[in-house]
Amino acid sequence: MIHRRAFLKSTGAALGATLRAAPARLPNIVFILCDDLGYGDLGCYGSRIRTPNLDRMAAEGVRFTNFCSADPVCSPSRAALLTGRYPTRVGVPRVLFPRDAGGLNRDETTLADVLKAGGYRTMCIGKWHLGHTPPYLPTSRGFDAYFGIPYSNDMSPRPLMRDTQVIEQPARLETLTRRYTEEALGFLQKSAREPFFLYLPHTFPHIPLAASERFRGKSAEGLYGDVVEEIDWSVGQVLRALRENGVDQDTLVMFSSDNGPWYQGSPGRLRGRKGTTYEGGIREPFLARWPGKIPAGPVSDALASMMDVFPTVARLTGASLPAKPLDGVDIWPLLAGEKESIDREILLYFDNWDLQCARWRNWKLHIARHNSAAYSPAPPGGRHNLLLPRAELYNLAEDPDESYDVAAENSAVVAEMERRIRRLISGFPAEVQQAYAEAQSRKADPATPTGAYPRPQP
Repeated sequence: MIHRRAFLKSTGAALGATLRAAPARLPNIVFILCDDLGYGDLGCYGSRIRTPNLDRMAAEGVRFTNFCSADPVCSPSRAALLTGRYPTRVGVPRVLFPRDAGGLNRDETTLADVLKAGGYRTMCIGKWHLGHTPPYLPTSRGFDAYFGIPYSNDMSPRPLMRDTQVIEQPARLETLTRRYTEEALGFLQKSAREPFFLYLPHTFPHIPLAASERFRGKSAEGLYGDVVEEIDWSVGQVLRALRENGVDQDTLVMFSSDNGPWYQGSPGRLRGRKGTTYEGGIREPFLARWPGKIPAGPVSDALASMMDVFPTVARLTGASLPAKPLDGVDIWPLLAGEKESIDREILLYFDNWDLQCARWRNWKLHIARHNSAAYSPAPPGGRHNLLLPRAELYNLAEDPDESYDVAAENSAVVAEMERRIRRLISGFPAEVQQAYAEAQSRKADPATPTGAYPRPQP
């Protein structure tokens, strides 16, 4: 017979070992995405717009200063976020419209797919913009439920949908931020006992702008400021709901925007806006908060991309990676403050199928540019991507507004970046390779600035 004291000691040790070996709760994931929010539109990035909840989120987590979208317009950026791959690889090189019957390639795996397979409850609330027909809607792409507008609010028709059914036509814009928030709070309350993924892509501040009566006319920055301040309120509601449901310590919350500002909003001191591959069209605010896991208050200057969200979340949740290789990298060491930077492959900046720029460390190389802006009338002869007479190189650490071309004194950097570009492009779809080859044969006239109409012939 075993002695009682020895029995208690042995069973206590076994219980302790069992508890120590028990797997930790899988982290919840919340990603809040704005539409056309500028790099300079939050208080913590220098704006006069009041964003106390986002500022507090930055103070309680990490704020990035070199976080890049994968494209300067809506649909491609969102495709990159949810697949971890360049939008030119996944069939979304441009903005999708109501006339388009397709969307994100059906053979692509989304972040929601892998999390759902790992036991997560998943919901998308807001602007989708990756296909509006049933096979391409969120409920066919890994999300258990959907509530929102399937594309931009300036497109017609403008349906508000629940799952695959239209529940309002046209959607009342002034109610959207509040209703999205209510849906998010309901989802968080229902999902508190199991791991969840909430993807909350707001409709605003994409134009046409609208705010609820509570916020309309209240900011010092006009209707645009009203809209951003209501989004900030929404973020505060989500963060409070996490605390009230007892899952704050178990939840990674991230916040960003799909591309730079359009006609309103501020890119800060960055050059360019939405639709351009200058930094103002590509570089976005990015905040990440996870109490106890992400240190409070650091500002990271490390280079990161929207495509990095997928591999980072997969690592944290133990989700299986898709068969197709990802272009993003795991940036958890940056979020956790374990590293100041991560060595990574060069990042490519596309406009439609056309490669225009590349980013490597703090260097930005411009190799081509369109002969008109994305939202301007095409010039005589059509809109084309023109190879610059000479590649332009900018040191973004010293010159974030891309004003001073330093290619002449850094020829070795230019050569290395061009070599890396050629190697990467060889592995892209045929459309990208063809567009790249065509640009090589269509060089800009040195006497005509790209973006201008050709000079009339005498």
